[in-house]
Amino acid sequence: MSNMKTLCLPMICLCLLAFNAGAAAAVQDLDTLLELVKQGKLAEDRENQAREARFKAAENDQARLLAEARATREQEEKRSVELEKTFEENEQTTAELEAALTERLGSLKELFGALQQVAGDTTSNFENSVISAQFKDRGEFLSGLAQKMGTSSQLASIEEMERLWFELQREMTESGKVVRFASTVVDQSGVEQQGDVIRVGAFNLVSDGKYLRYNHNTDKVAELVRQPSGRFTETTRDLASASPGELVQFGIDPSRGTLLEALIKEPNLRERVESGGVVGYIIILVGILALLLALERLITLSVTRSKVKSQMKSSEAKSNNPLGRVLTVHKDNRAMDPDTLELKLAEAIIRERPRLERFIPLLKIIAVAAPLMGLLGTVIGMILTFQAITLFGTGDPKLMAGGISQALVTTVLGLLVAIPTVFMHSIASTMAKGVIHTLEEQSAGLIAQRMEQQEHGRTA
Repeated sequence: MSNMKTLCLPMICLCLLAFNAGAAAAVQDLDTLLELVKQGKLAEDRENQAREARFKAAENDQARLLAEARATREQEEKRSVELEKTFEENEQTTAELEAALTERLGSLKELFGALQQVAGDTTSNFENSVISAQFKDRGEFLSGLAQKMGTSSQLASIEEMERLWFELQREMTESGKVVRFASTVVDQSGVEQQGDVIRVGAFNLVSDGKYLRYNHNTDKVAELVRQPSGRFTETTRDLASASPGELVQFGIDPSRGTLLEALIKEPNLRERVESGGVVGYIIILVGILALLLALERLITLSVTRSKVKSQMKSSEAKSNNPLGRVLTVHKDNRAMDPDTLELKLAEAIIRERPRLERFIPLLKIIAVAAPLMGLLGTVIGMILTFQAITLFGTGDPKLMAGGISQALVTTVLGLLVAIPTVFMHSIASTMAKGVIHTLEEQSAGLIAQRMEQQEHGRTA
């Protein structure tokens, strides 16, 4: 045990030494920290003092600004009272002046009221007048005069009233003239170019055989995107080529554009055919086929009939016509008895019949089928119409116009194909039957001649 105590003492001493060294280092660090805290507190104190100084200075400024604002408010309140007093005095003065003006105007007040109304009406009329395309300076004057007369404090001068009278008189005078003047014309592609414009009174503008329209917003004349039918555009060319004093026919629009727009919206032949749809195109193709077949039959039968007539006058049988070929059969079979020869000639006539009646049955079929195809298009158009009514109701007739157009157009096309085809079929059939009748007549004559010869031989 004594040995153990001896060994422990040095160890305890070493521990105390180590503890004392660590405590010394810790004490040194705490002093440093305390010093830092003192320095930070001093800095914060200085900053707080600076803030208090700035706040006191700002408080003095705020008080000064508040005093200035109160002084300004008092001044403005005094000024407001003065302005209200002045406004009341001005209102009283204005009322007195208006009463004096009304008293001095007297009956002229009605005159200026009528002048104001005329100026406003004239402005709207001149904006839509084609005469403004030639006289472009009157629009600004009229609009300025109407605006001026709209105020109660301004009256029109004598010069302005005379100018208004002059413009009205010029409008009436120019509405009875046909004049030619140079102007910028905007074509359908939007390109501007200089050209001669003919103005027909207050009704129409034309240039280069086309109708024009005046736009008061752009102050320019432009070609209509779509021109009316041919007979109206032909009159514009006649008008352009007419000499002074010459009378020509020309279609005018007294409604100043309403009738012309209605003519433009009217569909042409191509658009009417397109409204027939697929059925309409099929009917047209069938009609063209019927026309070609009928022309071929009429030409062929006319030539054949002329050749048959020429053969009847000739004693020599020719092979370029049906009668010649039938006579050739008679010539080649002279030795046969009349009954056998009759059968041979009948066979020859039957052989010629298909050539003469070729395509004639097809024409008859087309004449019958064309109205049926038109009826088919009518049914399809009515189906489309009822579908539009089911979906959109009957509020807008334009939605049903497509089906109704198809129904009517296909019916018309079917009848237009069927009626001429019936006539052409009848003519071709009559011509073919006439040639066949001639062949049968000549064949019967040959048989009768043979039988007479045979009878004379037996008698002799």
